[in-house]
Amino acid sequence: MADINVDVLVIGAGPTGLGAAKRLNHINGPSWLIVDANDKAGGLASTDVTPEGFLYDVGGHVIFSHYKYFDDCLDEALPKADDWYTHQRISYVRYKGLWVPYPFQNNISMLPDEDKVKCVEGMIDAALEHRVANTKPKDFDEWILRNCGEGVANIFMRPYNYKVWAVPTTRMQCEWLGERVAAPNVKLVTRNVILNKTAGNWGPNATFRFPARDGTGGIWIAVSNTLPEKNKRYGKHGEVTKVDAEKKIVTLGDGTTVKYGKLINTMAVDHLVEKMGNQELVSLSKGLYYSSTHVIGVGIRGERPERIGDKCWLYFPEDNCPFYRATIFSNYSPYNQPEAGAKLPTLYKADGSKASSDEAKEGPYWSIMLEVSQSTVKPVDEENLLKDCIQGLINTEMIKPEDEIVSTYHRKFDHGYPTPSLEREGVLKELLPKLQDMDIWSRGRFGSWRYEVGNQDHSFMLGVEAVDNIVTGAVELTLNYPDFVNGRQNTERRLAQSFVFGVKEDQSIPARSALPN
Repeated sequence: MADINVDVLVIGAGPTGLGAAKRLNHINGPSWLIVDANDKAGGLASTDVTPEGFLYDVGGHVIFSHYKYFDDCLDEALPKADDWYTHQRISYVRYKGLWVPYPFQNNISMLPDEDKVKCVEGMIDAALEHRVANTKPKDFDEWILRNCGEGVANIFMRPYNYKVWAVPTTRMQCEWLGERVAAPNVKLVTRNVILNKTAGNWGPNATFRFPARDGTGGIWIAVSNTLPEKNKRYGKHGEVTKVDAEKKIVTLGDGTTVKYGKLINTMAVDHLVEKMGNQELVSLSKGLYYSSTHVIGVGIRGERPERIGDKCWLYFPEDNCPFYRATIFSNYSPYNQPEAGAKLPTLYKADGSKASSDEAKEGPYWSIMLEVSQSTVKPVDEENLLKDCIQGLINTEMIKPEDEIVSTYHRKFDHGYPTPSLEREGVLKELLPKLQDMDIWSRGRFGSWRYEVGNQDHSFMLGVEAVDNIVTGAVELTLNYPDFVNGRQNTERRLAQSFVFGVKEDQSIPARSALPN
């Protein structure tokens, strides 16, 4: 006999697990429990706070949405107008000392003349070849060449994507691209080059929301707080140590056993199969690749410089800095850093020299969050990474050598990006159905390993749709048809909808339903 018996067990309280739990609580049908090894909800969408009071997310997270149900749940958790800030994306690529508006491939009008010629010639050649091509690109590199041409490929797309993914573009497939990478319009680009104009506002995150307080992690703590306490086990007594798929029993860190009917797993699927001890699936999961992410935070004393202005996030394809992206995190919310009156000592100046005084002084303060990828193909000098990143900020003129640094942050996330490798689909099309045959729905950024549906809204809805699939057999559109959900407003589910299971119409109290086998 297990200590706890539930119809549905949810492993992980990140966006996907909370989406599943939210839906289970909403429909009020099967019994359920959500467990997580961390003391607070959020998973890979959490927020850390430094001792000095600077906030840093687990990488660059902002809120934009393809789903009304996701919006409803966030608005229920953080309902007040002053819970949020709304921003227009102001994003650039740093190249040869210039700030080129994002997306780079649509704004080559901003480049030096020699580079403009390379890029336009490459695009024309690519367009001519593309017209007669009768096969799909075999990998991401070929997609880049066909859509952007050799010039843009060599100047930006290849070096930047290597810095992000930590693998060459020749080792990545291109099924994932969709709305993630802008394919340039050759006529528009040529017109803008001649007229010296820029193009902007591409992509779904041109406008985005960010929470006023507690960073992105605060959103998911607030969503978790809308769920009943009796259905949550966080911390050591929520840590999964073993999954017995045959007996449908999960063992937790404190020895508690949970018997389940169906399991929604949101931990990394390679970790799941190890906890299952299933060697066939462990071997299969070895075909999935990922990169690690280092998040670096730098808190600086002084007014935000005019050269930084209201920029949101910035891309760095060149080798004069280790980071691929910088987010001006202090621009998202005034609560992301200490208030100006807080007194902090200077740790050191940006060039590494000692401060003139150890005395704590008032601000104001601003902050930058950096992301660096790592893999077996792209190693990183972890011990010196913070120092190298600060030097990179000087090299790219983000900060000056004499700037006073009052706070630093460095955290490595082993599973950072699920790589859309050439082998990925072959593995997933075998692995996920095998798990589902065992009544295990593995979903989420690393649970189902599909980066193209790895944003917060997608991740949340992967959990919601897994529940609907379990309870009613509904098709999981986000998992199986990413381009479909990304190309429309998904309004079918709303939090205001009510559900009644196993009762006649004149009965007011819903009864628990038995899950379908």
